[in-house]
Amino acid sequence: MTTKIGIRAWIDFAFRKIFGKPGNEICLISLLNAILSLVKPIVDVTIVNPYNQQEFKDDKLTILDIKAVDQDGAIYDIEMQLSIFSGLIKRVVFYGCEVYAGQLKAGDDYSKLKPVYSICLLEGTLWAKSPKVHHAFRLTDAQSGRTLNHTLEIHTLELGWYNLKEADLPTASPLDRWIFWLMHAHEYDRETLLKLLPDQAFQMATRTLTRISEITEDKQMYDSREKAIRDRQWALNASRSEGIAEGEIKGEIKGKIEGKIEGEIKLIRVLEEILQFPTSSENDLIGKSLEELQSIATTLQSRIRSRSI
Repeated sequence: MTTKIGIRAWIDFAFRKIFGKPGNEICLISLLNAILSLVKPIVDVTIVNPYNQQEFKDDKLTILDIKAVDQDGAIYDIEMQLSIFSGLIKRVVFYGCEVYAGQLKAGDDYSKLKPVYSICLLEGTLWAKSPKVHHAFRLTDAQSGRTLNHTLEIHTLELGWYNLKEADLPTASPLDRWIFWLMHAHEYDRETLLKLLPDQAFQMATRTLTRISEITEDKQMYDSREKAIRDRQWALNASRSEGIAEGEIKGEIKGKIEGKIEGEIKLIRVLEEILQFPTSSENDLIGKSLEELQSIATTLQSRIRSRSI
């Protein structure tokens, strides 16, 4: 009986070990070329912030992206993002700009700036009304279509929209094959996956993923990271649910108060007509609190009762 690999490649520990570990550059090069489709493909990269087991062990790793520089000096920043939160796109743009501006030191020539490619892979979906996996954002003039090439590009890949089947792999694009591997590698055993995706980069990635499940320390680190991510997601979902519930309660209370205010205004105007007083306009009464309106209505009712005596 064959055993499934069982390690999800998009969990940060596995993702960093596959694409950010020295010796695995072929995996990162293949993924970057598949995403960017550059006129001049990447042939070599230097990983600037290489994977470090100790950082995970000490739980000090807060930046889970992978930074690399290619043979021409272009900079690549790639991250796997599992939580969709408010301000995510602004954060991605901010860090892309920060990487671009961070190339220069005081007195440096602007001509030394190299292009920066900021890539965010999202485990879910970002734009609900836009069922598209890959968005590529560039600095482009909306009227002329002129683009400031070789500056800053931001790419998002929403894996939640992905629906490629195993039968489609032979004719799939390199990007589709990589997304399939990221999303489904854990569902296969090692030998089947190696046969499905025989290219050298996928072979390296599959062997790395398999080793995580075989090495006790790596498996423990993976399990702890997966649990931390699951707990964080649960907390976010719980917070959202509580926020929605609180909003519904507040909305219900607000609706009841507004209904009471409307009722008091109608009552006041009827009482004024009975007393043959000048009828207050809604604009005169709408700005008053419920307590103020109830007080006015009580006074008018008292006047009516005193007339009947």
